[in-house]
Amino acid sequence: MKALVIDVQPEDWAVTQGMVLREVPKPVLDEANCLEDAGKCIIKPLYTGFCGSDKGIWYRKAFKEMIFDSLEKEDKPYRICGHELLGEIIEVGSYATKHYGYRPGDIVSTESHIFCGRCHQCKIGDAHVCSDHLIIGISTDGCFAESIKLPAKELWRTDLDKIRPEVAAIQEPLGNAVHACSKVDLRGKTVAIFGCGTIGLFSILVARSMGASKIIGIDPGKGNLKMAEDLGVDASLRAPRDRLNELGTAPDLEVANKIKSLCFDEGVDVAFEMSGSNQALNTAIASTRAGGDIILFGLSAGDYTIHNFQEIIMYGKSLHSVVGRKVFQTWYILSNLLMSGGHNLQDKIYDVILNRGQGTVFPFSDFDGDQFENVLNARPKVILKYE
Repeated sequence: MKALVIDVQPEDWAVTQGMVLREVPKPVLDEANCLEDAGKCIIKPLYTGFCGSDKGIWYRKAFKEMIFDSLEKEDKPYRICGHELLGEIIEVGSYATKHYGYRPGDIVSTESHIFCGRCHQCKIGDAHVCSDHLIIGISTDGCFAESIKLPAKELWRTDLDKIRPEVAAIQEPLGNAVHACSKVDLRGKTVAIFGCGTIGLFSILVARSMGASKIIGIDPGKGNLKMAEDLGVDASLRAPRDRLNELGTAPDLEVANKIKSLCFDEGVDVAFEMSGSNQALNTAIASTRAGGDIILFGLSAGDYTIHNFQEIIMYGKSLHSVVGRKVFQTWYILSNLLMSGGHNLQDKIYDVILNRGQGTVFPFSDFDGDQFENVLNARPKVILKYE
């Protein structure tokens, strides 16, 4: 079968980029020789989403150790990438049928973190921070392929009569936004979203659907802010890159003061840091009212500096970190939001973020690395379609 893979040597990681479409063996269910296969399914992808994490792999900025450590354990020369999936089950293990009721023809998405079910976190309901998890497309083979084998416990039934397939393919990243927006009660709250990339844009829609009264989008990019405006933010603020460079890690008080002026001169109730920028984090803290909440989703390696740390303590501001999705609480919430007709969440994702499929949906079989890279740098979300 065809698959989109990383097949470079560790020493070549920093001097290469992209992914390669190549022929690889198809996954099989072999219960006679592998008892675990009884609880697994073979799935044919219909649509897959290209994630920010995949972009980090494409440009060799993330996940090197996780990829090569897992390949060494498996004694494999390549990793099939991809973890945002909508697919059709084509083969089912005996336990997956008996226990989960899956049958060939079922349409599913998947949780991307394969949790162990044995560690302390899994046993107390925190499987999203499992101590021994695998990540599809990073530490185990992913869905940028003509078929994929996955544990039935990870799958999520999806009704294509209620959720359009292009949107159903990106339930996993939408779940990130749902998890972030579920961290605190947003009903009637003022919200600032720092970083209007893919998850930031999703968060605008989810925050509104969860009852946020005023949403402010902040980003250095004009294109991202235009999409935020199209999605219905109440105000958009541009933080010019040259000013960001001058400030270093210090908060942008000009942005913070503008936000305060829109919120009773006190600041927002909830700030979302979605960019992974140290400077944006400090601006988010400075823009939040006393007693407010800062949601941390943006990811970046290395040390961070928090300016005026006592402000967090003395003014009772709370910082909340978010990773992945709560399994499967978040999935229930996001499915309800997508299938609810009151806020047109699906339509806005498809019309604005996916540009109605124009320049955002590409056939997997015709994958062209150079063309695809141009699209990656132009659109917040790109989808592969399988025949």
